[in-house]
Amino acid sequence: MEKKKTTPKLKIRKGDLVKVIAGDSKGQQGKIVEVLVKENRAIVEGINMVSKHTKPSASNPNGGIIKKEAPIHISNLMLVDPKSGKPTRVGRVKNSEGKLVRVAKKSGEEIK
Repeated sequence: MEKKKTTPKLKIRKGDLVKVIAGDSKGQQGKIVEVLVKENRAIVEGINMVSKHTKPSASNPNGGIIKKEAPIHISNLMLVDPKSGKPTRVGRVKNSEGKLVRVAKKSGEEIK
């Protein structure tokens, strides 16, 4: 019997404000556009830009070189604390209704 490979619970979601802590875009901040769970990567607005050469098509009649965001590994991203604006780790705590919510480790503030 084959062992089922499970994906880890990711601490970042679409719409979160993150800071890049490693790589070429180190120090930059941006909002997450898409999270690629299977690859453990995320696409962040305006970060890790690459030049893509495109052929002329119906949607792009001229073709040419287009700048677009490439996925960046989530280990190189850190969530920005909503209270202090600094990078923070993420914890998970049960709130008053008994529901698991994400919490910023630095300030203890709930992440919406």
